[in-house]
Amino acid sequence: MAEITENLANGKRTLRKNSSKPDMTPMVDLGFLLITFFMFTTTFSNPNMMKLFMPEKGDETGDVSVKNSITFILGKNDRVFWHQKDLKNLAKSDLVETDFTINGIRQQILEKLKTSSNPKNFTVIIKPSNDANFKNTVDILDEMEITNMKRYALVDLFPAEQLAYNQLNESQIMKNK
Repeated sequence: MAEITENLANGKRTLRKNSSKPDMTPMVDLGFLLITFFMFTTTFSNPNMMKLFMPEKGDETGDVSVKNSITFILGKNDRVFWHQKDLKNLAKSDLVETDFTINGIRQQILEKLKTSSNPKNFTVIIKPSNDANFKNTVDILDEMEITNMKRYALVDLFPAEQLAYNQLNESQIMKNK
């Protein structure tokens, strides 16, 4: 804002301009107050995590035998197969298809758990193929939580399983043609 001042030495009036820039000091204070307010009133999202159970050091985990475990192979197009067979004798006919419904994976786990030789050491082995998607892996891990399975492993397919899975896919492609 302009201000008129009178110069007493020579009797002339002069026009003196003040700075046209506003004082920003109060705005900085207000900014920090707003940042502080929003930080204290914001609800931060809680991360969704699954518990990971690791064996204790020196814990005897026992032998994971074929009859005391079940193996799930995750395939493409939301397909899932299971087997309870030794890898030396595994063929495509040993892979039994199931699904993610309540009568699928969950029922297989609970049935095999009941008939296992040592239910305390019963292990579920999860093997996603290269064709599997992330959603199916999360779905089967959710099934581990639902069935209260503490012993499970997420591992790669062995060559014998990969061969049986590939043969199964090739025969499925031939059927569709």
